[in-house]
Amino acid sequence: MDTPKNQLLLKRPVNIKAIVTPRWKEEAQQQLQGQLNQIDQQLQQLEVQGQRAITELQKQSVQPPGPQVMQQIDNIQSQVNQRKSELLEQKNQSLQQLQQVQLLELNQEVSQGTIESIFTVELGDNLLDKWQVEILLRDGVVEEIRGDI
Repeated sequence: MDTPKNQLLLKRPVNIKAIVTPRWKEEAQQQLQGQLNQIDQQLQQLEVQGQRAITELQKQSVQPPGPQVMQQIDNIQSQVNQRKSELLEQKNQSLQQLQQVQLLELNQEVSQGTIESIFTVELGDNLLDKWQVEILLRDGVVEEIRGDI
């Protein structure tokens, strides 16, 4: 794409905001609840896999298990506990987000992230004005574009 010599194409971050509506709240809550359910499933699978691995080690070893087998069992349990801790932290974050969503007031604006946009600057443009652009959505539909496009 050719641009005149007095113009330059640049990338900028564009902030995306959403207006809190009943539909938006419901969708956000459903998404967070889905994340919570998925984390719960992962926790259950982790527990089962850890127990299965320990049981297999015990079956394959002589009775009583030697120090090497006990070390392997401890390693498995340690890995399970570490992963469980990570999943519980994710679950806690999702629960906090769910609580925050429930407390949001209707018509409030909330940040939804950023995307990139390519824009043109030329001599005499105010770069700061062109840099500060955001899109406002209502139930996924662009309601307003704020800033100098």
